[in-house]
Amino acid sequence: MAEPRAAADVPVSDLGSYQDAVRLVLTSDLITAVHPRPGLLDRVLLWADQLTRDFRDLFGYTLIATTHQVRLVRRLDTLNPSRVKIFTNRAGKAFDRRRLAYLCLVLGSFQRSRVEISLADLVRLFGPVANSIEGLGFDPVVPGHKGAVVDVLGWLVERGALRLSDGSAEAWARGDGGDALYDIDHDICTAIFRPARPVQHLTSAAGLLDGSSASAERRVRRLLLEHPVVYYADLDAEAAAVLRRDDVAENLARLTGLAVERRAEGVLLADPGGRFTDKPFPGRGGAVNRAAGLLIAKIADALEEPGALAEVEPPVETEVQRDLLARIDSALPQAGVVHDLAWSSAERPPAPPRRPERLVLVERHRLEALIEELYEQFGAASFTGAWQQDSYGLLDAAVVLLTDLRLVRPVPGGVLLLPAAVRYRNITLAIPAPPEGQLDVFEGEGSV
Repeated sequence: MAEPRAAADVPVSDLGSYQDAVRLVLTSDLITAVHPRPGLLDRVLLWADQLTRDFRDLFGYTLIATTHQVRLVRRLDTLNPSRVKIFTNRAGKAFDRRRLAYLCLVLGSFQRSRVEISLADLVRLFGPVANSIEGLGFDPVVPGHKGAVVDVLGWLVERGALRLSDGSAEAWARGDGGDALYDIDHDICTAIFRPARPVQHLTSAAGLLDGSSASAERRVRRLLLEHPVVYYADLDAEAAAVLRRDDVAENLARLTGLAVERRAEGVLLADPGGRFTDKPFPGRGGAVNRAAGLLIAKIADALEEPGALAEVEPPVETEVQRDLLARIDSALPQAGVVHDLAWSSAERPPAPPRRPERLVLVERHRLEALIEELYEQFGAASFTGAWQQDSYGLLDAAVVLLTDLRLVRPVPGGVLLLPAAVRYRNITLAIPAPPEGQLDVFEGEGSV
């Protein structure tokens, strides 16, 4: 079957504008008149018809595009932990379970007949429901509970789902007797929560995945689009053969404007100009980004020492996914499932296990020693006030970033160094002159 051609009806002169719209859709959880920033909605709506066709034909995704908002509804084949990072407060801190639960309850509290709601009324609506859920609850005298509500409302305001017309949520949280009044945009609220299937009909989180019905070509396109790098070792034989074809990756390069890099271990779409990536690396993007680059450089130095780092067999990706699904399913509230309508996944028969190539193991104690070396080399102040006294916290954050970029894989006792990490072995370091004292890592081979 012929590969559907991306951007088939887009003139060459307009291809840059179209690729910009593609990346905006891919890197934004929701696009409205105010989010991620004013002016972007019109740039995407200009290409709404072509975007709808490309996302549907290439990936099986659904693009919801109206005059007020654009939302891409994905269908993925594997669980992707990095997606949770769209839920953060204004300070960039990820939502905890309480905030995620409150977000769902707040959205469920909005009635279509109401075009506005006060914060006091909202609390009266969702508070009893929260208190009926074991382990959750809502108590207005607990500062952490009120702070969670403020973060949720702020998240909705940023996306245009709510508009503050009077008052202040922060004043309410301080207990000053204040209140707040919000206008509700029900269309945007509806677009925020669009699961692949009704969650009350699921007996397994596998029901949110599409792996059983997607073709090998579609699965590979999704992986290339959603992950910084795709390794042959993580795929079954059929998908690996598709990944080795030139037309699949080149077609996505036309869609996104990224550059195809083929290595012996896999394929990635690189962003040399840093125009499209949602995670620039290496770059100047803060202490975590710089620390991650420095750690990779330190590990590359250790690789030059014979016998310094051991090699081990990595876990098989299919087994990792199966274990993760089992752990998620163990927490499903079975009492809430509508069993007459329950949907169970018909999983694709598992491919015969492939013997994965051995990977370098960097043990936790060595990672801790490396981060301590960096603090000694550049001074604790170089890593900003947030991390000045928390070297291991910075290490954990850097490992999370490297994991999202598929440069390392966490395992009990440390991390496995993935092949794509070697492309950053020549990162150049520079220490700016005082008084700034800030560490910097200059960009090497482009962003993934």
